[in-house]
Amino acid sequence: MKNITLSADASLIEAARSQARARHTTLNEQFRIWLASYAAQPPAVEDALSQVNRMRTYVRTQGQRFTRDEMNER
Repeated sequence: MKNITLSADASLIEAARSQARARHTTLNEQFRIWLASYAAQPPAVEDALSQVNRMRTYVRTQGQRFTRDEMNER
């Protein structure tokens, strides 16, 4: 297992340690769980591009470009 060093506000670290103690675990273990979950998620950019490509099969603009205001109209 490899070690890493993180920086955070001291009060935030202490609050997180308190939460971990209340759950009968350690901050280190909670970080490992979070890191595994984070690593398993697809990158947001790839996910967004995938959704855009799926939408392109349903939406056609005939090459028309829209302004930001036009795209946000309701």
